[in-house]
Amino acid sequence: MNDQATKLRELINAKKIFDVNKKNQVNINTDQARTICITSGKGGVGKTNFTVNLAIALSKYNLKVVILDADLGLANVDVTLGILSKYNLLDLITNNMSVLDIMTDGPNGIKIISGGSGILELVNLNQHDVNNLISKIEIINDYADVILIDTGAGLSNSVISFALAAEEIIVIATPEPPSITDAYAMIKTIKKRDKNKRIRIVINRADSESEGKIAFNKLKYASERFLNTSIEKLGIMREDPIVSRSIKLQQPLILQYPNSLISKNIECIASKLLNKSSINYEKDRENFFARVVKLFK
Repeated sequence: MNDQATKLRELINAKKIFDVNKKNQVNINTDQARTICITSGKGGVGKTNFTVNLAIALSKYNLKVVILDADLGLANVDVTLGILSKYNLLDLITNNMSVLDIMTDGPNGIKIISGGSGILELVNLNQHDVNNLISKIEIINDYADVILIDTGAGLSNSVISFALAAEEIIVIATPEPPSITDAYAMIKTIKKRDKNKRIRIVINRADSESEGKIAFNKLKYASERFLNTSIEKLGIMREDPIVSRSIKLQQPLILQYPNSLISKNIECIASKLLNKSSINYEKDRENFFARVVKLFK
């Protein structure tokens, strides 16, 4: 009974946060897509599932949202959605296709660019192929309003390069100590390369709001004390059996269970990302794809 009352209070609170953010929303109206990298220090924290549902939440604001599945060779965004992608990034190189030809339609109008699964060639791209790949993907900068880059987990060169190239970074962690430790390692690695990079944290699979806050505060304390840098809390998502249910069904939970607390959490995160205080306005900024090419060298 107590848990039901707590969830009801959290639902009401989520609605209040959503309403406040909605009042402060701005239209994304720039000549370049907004790039948000979603990453994690370790696997199994719900990163891809979060990315998919966030994309759908953002698309509800009439935004053109593209997911770039950048877990090269081990991509699974399309699998999460029960979609069979006919083409992937390798087709840009080997079959000389356009990125618009390889994009797959997802739910609610989102588009997916598959990184391919079980494809060794994508894991071992040389510099020439990387440059060729990026030059072909670059066209989506004009097509999309928001590009969500779903990276692999860990501290590989490709993960860090995608993170540094994006305008914004969201690190997903759970309250478990290994996840917190690995998330801290990710923050440390990124901040060593770019101390001004804005990093926001989503704590996933928290048993309660307070457990999520405690986990975030551990990361915040360590970042401030040992790295002399700040991080921001973007949101906390509760542990919920509907997550595994929706994954088994290969259906986004935000569409399958729209009134659930976790769906409301994701909607709050989406509205927070569109809050005018969340958007970095940089005049004449170099686009994401140009930055990726430099960082991969």
